[in-house]
Amino acid sequence: MKKTLFNKYDKKWIAKLPQVAFQGRIFVVVSPHETKRVVDFLLTNPILGMDTETRPSFKKGRQNIVSLLQVATREVCFLFRLQFTGITPDIVRLLEDETVPKVGLSLHDDINSLSKRKTFKPGKFIDLQNHFNELGVEDLGLQKLYANVFGQKISKAQQLSNWEADVLTEKQKLYAATDAWACIMLYDEYIRLRDTGDFILQKVEEPQAEEASLPTV
Repeated sequence: MKKTLFNKYDKKWIAKLPQVAFQGRIFVVVSPHETKRVVDFLLTNPILGMDTETRPSFKKGRQNIVSLLQVATREVCFLFRLQFTGITPDIVRLLEDETVPKVGLSLHDDINSLSKRKTFKPGKFIDLQNHFNELGVEDLGLQKLYANVFGQKISKAQQLSNWEADVLTEKQKLYAATDAWACIMLYDEYIRLRDTGDFILQKVEEPQAEEASLPTV
């Protein structure tokens, strides 16, 4: 049976889905000296998921600088706390690497945010939004895209939390790791769907409030 993807995915449908989160190990990197060993390890992997977090600003016209870079494999995620490490030469090496694909969503924004801390030449990055858009999917935020592709909910409860706190909470760590890891899962499934054609794109109109129940396929 072919997978059904929707071109548009109503946020109200997500509440009814089972929640998913990263199940691997999470390591927080706070020392600049740790970054070489971590980057050496990351670059031995065939693919990496990447995301960033920035402390939200609630003042008009003010934007904080990116404070967290999360990079995941399928089994482990490293959280680089950039306000402590800075962007070291080894982190630059990771970002400029041309051999290991680094997968994410809206990577242009992440790269711009990181480049405000340190100028670098972006290496091998793959933006999932471009690829799923080629399949006809129009709602391309992480939560909606993951729900559309896998029928599972990624919690966004920590999105507006303080990413510059002295110590990250366990919920913040899990949120950050899940976002990076989920990009690898989405990329794997995109490749499968692209190569097999094992999906049907169902086009839906802009959902109305009274029609916002989870679609049946």
